[in-house]
Order: sequence, then C-alpha cells, then structure tokens
Amino acid sequence: MRVLVIDDERELCALIADYLAPFGYEVVAEHDGAGGVERALIESGKFDAIILDVMLPEIDGFEVLKRIRAKSGVPILMLTSRGEETDRIVGLEMGADDYLPKTFSSRELLARLRAVTRRHAGAPSAADQNAAQEKEIVVGPLRIHPNARVAILHDQPLRLTTLEFDLLESLARSRGRVKTREQLIESVAERLYDGLDRSIDVHIWSLRKKLGDDPKNPRFLETVRGYGYRLINPDAP
Repeated sequence: MRVLVIDDERELCALIADYLAPFGYEVVAEHDGAGGVERALIESGKFDAIILDVMLPEIDGFEVLKRIRAKSGVPILMLTSRGEETDRIVGLEMGADDYLPKTFSSRELLARLRAVTRRHAGAPSAADQNAAQEKEIVVGPLRIHPNARVAILHDQPLRLTTLEFDLLESLARSRGRVKTREQLIESVAERLYDGLDRSIDVHIWSLRKKLGDDPKNPRFLETVRGYGYRLINPDAP
C-alpha cells in the first residue's frame, strides 16, 4: 500500500511513516499544498490513499482536496486541528472520505486508513461493470449496481464518493426500513458511533443534493427524527 501524506509538520509525517511501515505501507510526504496537489496528480493511480492536513501554508487543505477531487477518486483522510466540527463538515461536503483530529492515536489512524482503502478497493474497473447489471437494486427511477458500484438516476450516472455509494447501497438494501446513525456509521464507515458524530448527516445531505431531494418533502431519503434515515420509493402509492 502506498500513501501520500500532505502535512507541513515534518516530524508528524516521519512518525506516520515509521508507524505504518511495519503494516506494509510505503509513505511519501509533501509539506505544502501545491507540492501535494502536483504529486497526487502526476502520480495519479499510484497512491492507495492520501492523508491530508487542513492547515497548510499558502494553499490550505480544502483547496488541495478540491483540486485533487476534480481529477481523482483516491481515498482522502483529512486531519483536522483540535477536531473542529466545521472543518470536518466542510471536508466531508467537498468529498473527503473520512477525517481524524490531529490528536489521533496510531491505532485509530491505521483503522481509518484500512477502512477507506478497503471501501475503495471494492470498485471494479469499467470492464467488470457489465457482469453486474443483473444484480441491480431498483428504487423508482433510481438504479444501483452494487458490484459495478454505479448509481443511475433517470438514466444519468450519479457522481458519488466511495462512502456515499456505500451509504446509498446500505439504505437501498433496507428500503422502507429505518436505519439508525449507529447502524450506518458502524456498517458503512466501519467505526464505532460515539453519539456526537454527525458525519453520516453530512453524507446524507450530500446524497440528497445529488439526488435532487428536498429534505422537507423527500422523494428518496427520509429523516426519522431522533432515530435515523430510510430510503423510500417515490413511485410507491
């Protein structure tokens, strides 16, 4: 596994590299945003994941994320100072796969990194997609092909992040039934729910936007207040 770390704290980059090496990770570091974007795009397809700090000199982590996401779907794990909720929400809205406060433990970093790369590894190449057509999940005008990891709405493919697709698929498999935030975050994000984590809410917000859904009058994603979410069929009577 090859990981790009974009962080101006050289000591932290070295610590991450030393910790991950025994687990089979090769870590490459860039210490400013411009260099990180250039490295990520020049070597596109050669990194299994990117660990990206929000607080970078000159070009901040959000701009780096935006530029990389415009051309690459590589899993991106954001590092946020003091675990600021605003930073987490903005990063997730812009397409980050997950986040960690900079006070993270080494074990938690490894767990999150394994989770985002494992989810991303489930996406097959275009050559494999035809074999999965017969296994589609249909919810009104929405068609989901789990093996091909393609979601199509009104014959138009949706551009979803890896976690957004997993979330949509999970809800589609349980369509009509409510899934709690705890169930969603433990099955989709592969981590324990701490009661304060609102990342699933951010991903639901992003999914609604891409589905053209109105939260006040939902056609697909319905909020069950105080409990969780469910996927409904807009064509159902």
